[in-house]
Amino acid sequence: MNLKRLTDRAKNLVNKRGGTDALKEDAEELKDIAKGEGDLKDKAKAAGKAVKDPGAPGEERQQPAE
Repeated sequence: MNLKRLTDRAKNLVNKRGGTDALKEDAEELKDIAKGEGDLKDKAKAAGKAVKDPGAPGEERQQPAE
């Protein structure tokens, strides 16, 4: 396995989703969903929607310069 290639792909994925700040916001949002009210099915739907929208909820994302 080529570790450099794997790390480069991970960096590209994080950058496409808005950078490390957006990644931290996504993690916080998922944590809030997991701790929130509702059954597992509702939480899974909410988490799926949250993952599709990078960064904080409702925030417009800017493409990072390449």
